[in-house]
Amino acid sequence: MNLLDHLRRMAGNNLWSNDRLYRAVLALEPGEFEAERTSFFPSIKETLNHVLAVDYLYLDFLEEGGVGAAAFDDFVPIDGPHALFAAQVAADRRLIAFCDKLSEADLDRRVVTDRREDSMIPERIGDILAHVFLHDIHHRGQVHAMLSGTSVAPPQLDEFLLDYDLKLREKEVERLGLKI
Repeated sequence: MNLLDHLRRMAGNNLWSNDRLYRAVLALEPGEFEAERTSFFPSIKETLNHVLAVDYLYLDFLEEGGVGAAAFDDFVPIDGPHALFAAQVAADRRLIAFCDKLSEADLDRRVVTDRREDSMIPERIGDILAHVFLHDIHHRGQVHAMLSGTSVAPPQLDEFLLDYDLKLREKEVERLGLKI
């Protein structure tokens, strides 16, 4: 497997993991989504909105959309978990489509990232993708921990890449239309 194949699999994992996490979130009792909790962001709602806002920012950089830091700065948090889930799925599918169009050479190509007062910083596409995946995994872990204090058990999120785990994800991967 080459790096591009790995990054494409990570984009698929991002969709799959978010799908599993949001299905748990959608099963929460009224008030649990917004409830104050101990974490970097003080609720499941705020954490998931942060993930989406950062995904929008980096998708704009990767797609060279020209919105820049405003993609994050102008983000309007989404109140309901269903609408937030739908927006996250759309962002995840954009990321998959972006990765599917890349060539190996594109991974070293630089795109400009708008760092506000720190100026415009060219970054490698491969590095940005690695950062996005790490960022999303990090914050999904926080939501996973917060779910432990709710009426819904946190879902298993690490059964994606190994053949051994295929039986644990096969139906979901098929439902999501992922190529593994």
